Formats: sequence, C-alpha cells, structure tokens
Amino acid sequence: MEKGHVLGLLPIGIFLIIFVGTGIITGDFYIMPAVVGFLVALVVALFQNRSLPLAKKIETACKGAGDETIITMVLIFILAGAFSGIVKAAGGADSTVNFSLSIIPPNLAVVGIFIVGCFISLSMGTSVGTITALTPIAVGISEKTNLPLALTVGAVVCGAMFGDNLSMISDTTIAAVRTQGCEMKDKFKQNFLIVLPAAIVTIIILVSRTFHSTYVVTGDMSYNIFQILPYLVVLIGALIGFNVFIVLFSGIGVSIIVGLATGKFDFLGMFEALGSGIESMYEISILSMVVAAVVALVRQNGGIQFLIYAIRKCFRGRKGAELGIAGISAAVDVCTANNTVAIVMAGGIVKEIGEEYEIPPKRVASILDIFTSVIQGILPYGAQLLTAASLASLHPTDILPNLYYPVLMGVSAILFICFGKKVIKNNGKKE
Repeated sequence: MEKGHVLGLLPIGIFLIIFVGTGIITGDFYIMPAVVGFLVALVVALFQNRSLPLAKKIETACKGAGDETIITMVLIFILAGAFSGIVKAAGGADSTVNFSLSIIPPNLAVVGIFIVGCFISLSMGTSVGTITALTPIAVGISEKTNLPLALTVGAVVCGAMFGDNLSMISDTTIAAVRTQGCEMKDKFKQNFLIVLPAAIVTIIILVSRTFHSTYVVTGDMSYNIFQILPYLVVLIGALIGFNVFIVLFSGIGVSIIVGLATGKFDFLGMFEALGSGIESMYEISILSMVVAAVVALVRQNGGIQFLIYAIRKCFRGRKGAELGIAGISAAVDVCTANNTVAIVMAGGIVKEIGEEYEIPPKRVASILDIFTSVIQGILPYGAQLLTAASLASLHPTDILPNLYYPVLMGVSAILFICFGKKVIKNNGKKE
C-alpha cells in the first residue's frame, strides 16, 4: 500500500488555520466566509506538485467539482432553496408553526421537531433537504416560544442526521452498501440497532432542557390548514419513498397553487419567491464545488492516501480494525466535508481492511456510514450546518453545543465496537 504524502494535506491545513484561526483571533467567526478560506486552499493546492502542469491540475480540480455526487447535491440545494422560498411566501412556515404550537405544549416543541426531522430525513434520504424544510419552522417556534434559536435549529440538524445514514434512498446508504457489497436491508438493521440508543438519549436530553421551563406563546397564532398542505405533500411523499427530486418538485408545485389561491403572491411574486429561495443557496452550492475541487487535488497529491496509511498502521486485532475503519471514515470526512464523497473515497480501503480481519460487510458499511455522518453532523464547514446557520441567521458554531445526536451516535457506535457481542451466523461462524 502506498504511503502517500503528508504535504498533500497542506491545503486542508491552510483552510483550517484561516477559517478557525481568524475566528479565534478576532472573536468573530462571521468575518471569514468558508468559501474564501477554501479558495485560498485551492490556490495552495494548485501550486503544489510541480511535476504536473497547471493545466492538468486545473483539469483535476474541475473534474472533482463536476463529480456526479457534487452536482446532484447542488441540484438538491437549488430545489430545496426554491421550496423553502415559495412555501414561506405562501404562508406555509407560519401556519405550520402556529398549528404545531396549538397542539404541542411549548415545552415539548423541540422534541417534536426532532422527531419530525427523523421521519422526514429517514423518508427523503437527504439531511440538507430536511434541514431546509424544517429550519424556518424551528425559527418560528423559537420566535413564538422564546426558546433559544440555536436549540431549536440544533434539534432540526439532529433529526436530519438520524435519517441521513439510515434511509434506504440516502446517497450515503447507497454508497456504503455498494462499496462493501452487502444488502441494504442488512446494513439498515445493523445501523438501526447502533443509533437507536443515541436517538432515545437525545429525546431525553431535549425533554430535560425544555419540559420544566415555563415558556409563553406570544403573538398571532392563527393558521390555515390549506397553507400547511405543501409540507404534508413533502412529508407523505418522503414517507412513501419517492425520489427526493420528485418530492421537492411536488412541494414547489403545491406551494405555488396554495400561494396563488390564498392571494399570498401573484404570478410575478411567485417567481420572486422562487428566486429568493434559490439565491439563499448560492453560497453553499459554490462552496460545495470549491471543496470538491480542493479535495480532488489533495487526493491527487497523496494527502488522503497518507491519512489512510497513517491510521491503518495503528490496527491491532479486529476491534482495532473496526476502530481504524471508524477513524478513517471520520478523518476523510473532515477533509472532504461531504459524507457521501468520504464514503466513496474510503470505501475501497475499509473493504480491504474488513476482508483482512473477517469483519462482515454489513458491519463495515454501518461503521463507515455512521462515522462519516457523526463528523458531517458537527462539521462547521459542512453543508448541513452551513445550511441551517444560513437559514436561521446564525453561525455554525452557535449550533454546535446543541448537536447531541451526532455526538451520541458516535459514542453509541464506539461502545458497540468495543463491547458489542459477536453474532453467530447460520453456518456457525462468528461475525
């Protein structure tokens, strides 16, 4: 196995120094946009590896930015932004918040939005789409109840990450299963048993933080059931298992009908609302492509290979191998800021490790998917937190202290690796 080159990771290091360091020095994490930090990292990556002509390095960067997974994600961003803009203009967000608070005690609203997020993400298979749909509702709940905004938005992110690595139609699930050569249903069962305790503890924590508090709902609480219809269409379509594009297109179409029928906007106002929603996703879309370009160059320069090689040297026995798989998954996601891309990149090497230590493919797939999702759910420059922060006018670091589920998911998975019992196969061999 090739060792790779530690200097290949230099662009990622430069980004972390700029992005995190500037925030620490100035005390203002808003001052350095993530996209600017990654543009600097891209320049650094282009100046590395002088044995290759600049044109070849630019070609590599462009192929990384234009990868099918990245472009698909960008299209989801655009549609999710359009849905968010049009459903809000149609009055859907306000009506949904008011309706929810009319049937759910204010001190249970945060738990409710976490559970709803779990169902939507599990059904739609996209954490970003879930965050985009529910964050405006979380903002409204915060405004109506005086609950901390970072807490309500954190509950949305937690719920979104629940389904991100469990959903049958999630890119991460598909990538993990394909790279490890196992059945999707087997991976789901293995995964569910690992993350269920984390979800239960998250609910307990959210209840404990809000149940005994005395929040008073203020302001106009009127709602129109018709205006809630777009969210129901998205939720039901997601539960049925429709493709995320079909679900979002349907939600946009119904929102347009509702907005026009209720007089919330006219024909021209419809386009304005759609455009406004899409514009809110411009920065995230560009950032995703720039990050992918940087990662492609980092990989070409041996950075990812060095990372994998260094972690693999630490393996000691089967449990050590499983912890190594977890470490590789997490480390690659830190570098890629995209759990699907991280799974694709690390999938081949962890499959090799799994075969070497006789770890069942479904177990490898679960560990791979879970630990990329753990990191993705708490990564300040990841699409999930950037989306939530953008829609709620927060900084990603404001939300971090409230991300209980991703952290607990990682703890649960580590406990599973270290203390989980071996399962006996039908042929008598232990898994």
